[in-house]
Amino acid sequence: MTEQSREFLYKYLNNASPTGFEASGQQIWLDYIKPYIDEQIVDVYGTAVGVIGAGQEYKVVIEAHSDEIAWFVNYISEEGYIHVRRNGGSDAAIAPSMRVNLHTANGPVPGVFGWPAIHVRDVAKDQVPKVHELFIDVGAAKKDEVLDMGIHVGTVVTFADGLTEMNNRFYVGRALDNRVGGFMIAEVARMLHENNVQLPFTLYVVNAVQEEIGLRGAEMISRRLKPDLAIVTDVTHDTQSPMYNKKEQGDLKCGAGPVLCYGPAVQNNLRDFILDIARQKEIPFQRQAVSRSTGTDTDSFAYSAEGVASALISLPLKYMHTTIETVHKDDVQNVINLMYEVLLNLKGNEDFRYIK
Repeated sequence: MTEQSREFLYKYLNNASPTGFEASGQQIWLDYIKPYIDEQIVDVYGTAVGVIGAGQEYKVVIEAHSDEIAWFVNYISEEGYIHVRRNGGSDAAIAPSMRVNLHTANGPVPGVFGWPAIHVRDVAKDQVPKVHELFIDVGAAKKDEVLDMGIHVGTVVTFADGLTEMNNRFYVGRALDNRVGGFMIAEVARMLHENNVQLPFTLYVVNAVQEEIGLRGAEMISRRLKPDLAIVTDVTHDTQSPMYNKKEQGDLKCGAGPVLCYGPAVQNNLRDFILDIARQKEIPFQRQAVSRSTGTDTDSFAYSAEGVASALISLPLKYMHTTIETVHKDDVQNVINLMYEVLLNLKGNEDFRYIK
């Protein structure tokens, strides 16, 4: 990783980019990849695309999503306490005692998710808090003071934790799901440019919005780009820590390599092509099986229009949808390497159909 890449990683991961409000993060991402692309596309909801080798008949997508889970202000009490509802898959269990930023037109306002002390709760009956029981304290004495800060119903709230490193092996922070994916596809674009690679197809490097509420950004951009194939990267669960059931969730481990997915939305011939590249280049990999869908933007691309040959390369991650999401540095680099090598080996005329 170059020093410039590392600076980008920290700037991009530490920037707030909640679902529906991804613009500032998308600008950071576009500013970084601009030297490595020929042109850019930004759609009306904010999905950003870097185009390499525009105008060629065969079209390939590599894709990640840019949004993070968050909260919306839903009610402000007369006493100045703020109640919320989810924006994406936010976890009420981890919220109490967390620091947050409330994103107003005047800039972020710091606050905390308050919670009654253990002394005044019936600990024997303690349960996971419900969303309607959560409240944010911004140090206001009354509702009018909250409103004067620029906070109103609909103000979006994100956790304040930033990116750190652990044991020289792991990145730890919020929003690794899936802005680390945006980092990885940007690095692929950088490597193609710096190695003077001329691809025999048009490559769209896609950073989609609104994945966390139903894969919506990918759904929109897939219809616009109409690619011949799509390689999506997202995170998946490391299942090694306590409380995971490997019989249900698979046997996946941070540090053991990218995860290749088996399931109906994944085009088998494309996945096998990627597996062959991994073997040839001695890139470690793991396998994962899913049922009806992958739950990622792969589904949106796969079932777009007449159908797009799509595959999923996942990054193992611990503690998904928390502020301490954890990924192994080696896995990050190996996902980058695998996507890069796959692109180098595509000829731009592949027909992955099962029956011809």
